[in-house]
Amino acid sequence: MWLPLLVVGASLLGSGVALLLLLWKKDVSWRLKGQKRPLGSLLSHYLALRVVGWLGRRERQRLEKDTLDIKRVQEETLLLLLWKKDVSWRLKGQKRPLGSLLSHYLALRVVGWLGRRERQRLEKDTLDIKRVQEETLLKHIRKNQNTEYGQLYRFAEIKNAEMFQQRHPLTCYDHYSEFIRRVARGEENVLIAERPSILAVTSGSSSMLLSTRATDTEFFMQGIAVGLHAMLNTFPETQSLQKTAKLFYTPTWQQSEAGIPIGINSSTHNISRHMLNLYSTPAPAFQIPTEPETLYIHLLFALKDPTLGTLEANFASIIYYAFDVLRERWQELVEDIRQGRVNPQLGIAADVREKLDSVLRPDPWRAAELGAQFEKGFQGIARRLWPDLNLVITVDSGSNSLYGDLLKGHCCQGLPFYSPVYAATEGLIGVNLWPGSPERHYLLCPRSMFCEFIPVGSLEELQPQTLLMHQVKEGECYELAVSNAAGLCRYRIGDVVKVIGFHNQCPIVEFRYRHGQMLSVRGEKTSEEVFYQALQRAVKLWPGAELIDYCCVESGLLGHFSGGSDPHYEVFVELKGVRNLSEDQRYKLDRCLQEDSAVYKSFRLKGSIGPMRVQLVGGGAFRELHSHMLASSSSSPNTFKMHRVLRRNEFVQFIQGKIVS
Repeated sequence: MWLPLLVVGASLLGSGVALLLLLWKKDVSWRLKGQKRPLGSLLSHYLALRVVGWLGRRERQRLEKDTLDIKRVQEETLLLLLWKKDVSWRLKGQKRPLGSLLSHYLALRVVGWLGRRERQRLEKDTLDIKRVQEETLLKHIRKNQNTEYGQLYRFAEIKNAEMFQQRHPLTCYDHYSEFIRRVARGEENVLIAERPSILAVTSGSSSMLLSTRATDTEFFMQGIAVGLHAMLNTFPETQSLQKTAKLFYTPTWQQSEAGIPIGINSSTHNISRHMLNLYSTPAPAFQIPTEPETLYIHLLFALKDPTLGTLEANFASIIYYAFDVLRERWQELVEDIRQGRVNPQLGIAADVREKLDSVLRPDPWRAAELGAQFEKGFQGIARRLWPDLNLVITVDSGSNSLYGDLLKGHCCQGLPFYSPVYAATEGLIGVNLWPGSPERHYLLCPRSMFCEFIPVGSLEELQPQTLLMHQVKEGECYELAVSNAAGLCRYRIGDVVKVIGFHNQCPIVEFRYRHGQMLSVRGEKTSEEVFYQALQRAVKLWPGAELIDYCCVESGLLGHFSGGSDPHYEVFVELKGVRNLSEDQRYKLDRCLQEDSAVYKSFRLKGSIGPMRVQLVGGGAFRELHSHMLASSSSSPNTFKMHRVLRRNEFVQFIQGKIVS
C-alpha cells in the first residue's frame, strides 16, 4: 500500500533537488568570473552572501520603519538598556529562564507602582479621617440598601454615621447566622446585593462569613500593595529577583447547596497564579492536598536554591513548625537534592511526582554544602543555609509572639521580621508602614471598613457606647467593631487593640489580645498578653528552661482532674532543657502573675482563686495538639492560631494525656 506512494515521493523529491541544482548553477555561473574553485568553497561563499544579503534586507526594512517614529524607538532602546542594567544586580548569581525573570521583574514593578499610588491616597485620607470613614460607611450601606437586610434596618434613610449608630445595634455572629445560611442555600438579595465570591470560614471555628470581590480588592490594594511598597523602601535588597519560600498549604474547598465555594479567606495559588514565578516551590506542588507532604516539598525546593531571598508564611507558627520538621528530616532532604529526585516514600500522586522530578537535577555539591551546615547545629541555620536571605515575612504578634521569639532566638537569628498587614476574616484592618521597627504597629485603613471602638471597661455590656476613629485617645485600649462591604454591620470581632499614636488624624494601633481568649474563673479577666508576660518572667526563674509552647484551662473544665481545690488556672507547658520542676518553682508562675495583675492578686489574697497548677508535657505535645485541633475543625494550616485558652473538653483531654510531670 505504501510502496507506490514512496516511489512517487522519491521521484518528486529527486526532481525538486535537480531543479534547485540547475537554478543554483545558473545563479553561480555568472559570479565566478572564470575562477576554478572547489565546490565546497564556492558553496560556503555563496551561502554567506545570500544570508548576509537577507539579513541586510530585513534590517533595512526595520530601519526604514524606525525612522518614521524615532522618538518611540529611542525610548524603547533606553528601556531595554535600563532593564538589562536593572535586572543584572538583582540576580544574585541565579540562572533562570528569561520568561520567569521577566514575570518576576514585572510583578515587582507593578506592585511597587500600585503601592506608591495607594500610599499617596492613604496619606491624603489620613488628613480628614471623619469624612473618609463616613464615605466608606455610606458606600457600603448604599450598595446593600435594597436587600432584605437593608430594608429591615432602613439603610436608604441613613444619612450619616450617627444615624447608623442609632438605627443599628452592635452585633455578634448569631445575629447573622440565619441570613448566611439562606445565602449559602442560594437565596439572593438577602444580606448583600451580589453573590459572594466565597463563604469564608473563620479561624478556629466553623462559622462562615461572606466575602466579595470588593473585600478581596480592598485587601490587596490598601493592604498588600501598600505594605510591600513600605517593605521595598525599607529593605532595598528585597527588590532583587531572588525567590521567596512561601509556606502555603492548598486548602480543601467545599461547596454550599448553591455552589458557593466554602473555605479560607486567604491567598491561594489559584488566585495568585501569575505570582508563582516569585516562589521557590514549583506549581505542581500546590496540587498536593496534605500538609506534611506539601511542607516537605516546600523545604526541598527552598533548600535547593542557595540564593533564596525571603521566608514567608501567614503566621510565625508555620515557619517554626517548618524548622521543626527540617530538624527531623534534613538528611532525607539532602539525599533528595544529591540524587535529584523527590523522596520515593512521600505519599503524593504519581503525576505530581513526575512533574516535580522533571525539574530536579542531581546536585551533589549543594547537598554537601547543606549537610555541612546541618552538622553544625540549628543555631542561626537560616542565614547559613541561605547567605543572601534578606527577610522573614509573617505575623509574629498576639498568639504568635512565642513562635516569633523562638525563631529570632534560634533558627532565624539575625534576620529582620516584617508583618505587613493586620487583617481578619472580616477584612483588612491596618497596614504596617514601619517595617524596620521591632514593634508591630498598624495604621488603620480608613477606606477598608467602618470602625468603631468599645472602651475595655465596657466590654461586658451588650450595647456599650462606641467611639469613632477621630474620637479615640492615645494610650487607651478598645475592642474593635466593624462594618464592611460583605454585610457585617457594627460587628464585634473580639480583637482588643491599643492606640499608640496617630499618623495625621488616623489612629496607629497594636494588637493586644482576643477578648474570647481571656482567663476568668471569678470574673477577673486575665488577658493572654498579661499571662504570657508573667510566664516569660517565670521561665527565666527556672534554671536551664526554655519555653517551647503553652496553653491554659480554667479549672471548671477539668472535673475531678482539678483536684477539688478552689477555682484556679491549670497551665500546660512544654519546656526544653528541664524534665521536672519543684513545687516552689511551679509556684513562681503564680507569684509572677500576681505581680503583673493587681486584679488577679486581689482574688488570690481573698482566697477566691486557688494557686495556679503547672503541668509539664512531653516534647512535641503541642505539635501533636496542633495537628489534632486542625483535624477536628474546618480550619486550614494557613489560618490556624494556637488557642492559648482551651474551651473544648476534647482538646483539654488530649493535652492532659501528654503530661509527664
